Amino acid sequence: MIIEEVQGNKKNKNIPWIEKYRPSTLDEVISHEEIVATIKKFNEKNRLPNLLLYGPPGTGKTSTIIALAKQIYQNKYNQMVLELNASDERGINTVRETIKGFAESQSFTFTKDKNTSIKLVILDEADAMTAAAQFALRRIIEKYAKTTRFCFICNHISQIIPAIQSRCTRFKFKQISLDVASSRIKYICENESIPLNEQAIKSVFELCSGDMRRVVNMLQSLSLSTSNSNLEVINSQYVYQFTGMAHPDLIKQIMEYLMNQSEIQKTYLKIKTILNEQGISLQLLLTELSTQLLGLNVLNDKQKCNVIERMAELEYRLSICCNDQVQLLSLIGIFHEVLL
Repeated sequence: MIIEEVQGNKKNKNIPWIEKYRPSTLDEVISHEEIVATIKKFNEKNRLPNLLLYGPPGTGKTSTIIALAKQIYQNKYNQMVLELNASDERGINTVRETIKGFAESQSFTFTKDKNTSIKLVILDEADAMTAAAQFALRRIIEKYAKTTRFCFICNHISQIIPAIQSRCTRFKFKQISLDVASSRIKYICENESIPLNEQAIKSVFELCSGDMRRVVNMLQSLSLSTSNSNLEVINSQYVYQFTGMAHPDLIKQIMEYLMNQSEIQKTYLKIKTILNEQGISLQLLLTELSTQLLGLNVLNDKQKCNVIERMAELEYRLSICCNDQVQLLSLIGIFHEVLL
């Protein structure tokens, strides 16, 4: 089904790929096999409960519930499903007017399948809802239990009040692994004729921190950037240059300069040249150096803590618009002092 949908949408170049490649059935959802299997059983037995889906962004929470809703309601989707983004409509008035109005409206879909006669309210980013709005939802969930089901989607379950949590079946969505994501990335690349090699696929996934939504958006951007070029293969180096991020090999080289500095002035000129040529900001460099620092065996834990704490001070100074050149000298001075 998704292949037919993709081919049908291919003529429309304006459609975002995150919608173009969004699963239309539960069978098309990648990863989370146990969660998908459990939700399928709920649906098959006509016992769909209120749901609370939580976990990191881009792990498939929204795609899973939308795929389920499309599978259940099909051409009645717009009539039977209410989708709200709680970060935009987060107040108690939304609960009292929009949600309550939808829940108490009469459904004209009569069928033997119990699930298709029950309406569904999808509340995305529910952790952005005010406490008052969440408390108001408690009574609505119970009052309209015979006609309406609720699905709460959030990143931070701690922001959902216990009264809502206790009324829902909770599912935690974990970060998608590279092994699982790579097959999906390859499928999109093949379908859109994007010549990414294996290292480039890994780089895209790492730069997006496993967020599949960001991955698909980056692939669409890469496709546009290479559409008029003669690139036969997109490698890891091109991906980092395109995104303006620092390649790990470059960060490793800068770390070597910091660890083996003989003269502060020479070290400063070498690092400044790299930053200018590659278009890397000092703030980004500090973030990447922090990750590299953790795996450095030359420094002990006490020295690492000292460096990280002082690098955090530099990052704060950069955030209040202090001079980049002075802060780069301070960074070099930190390592020079620690290594004495």
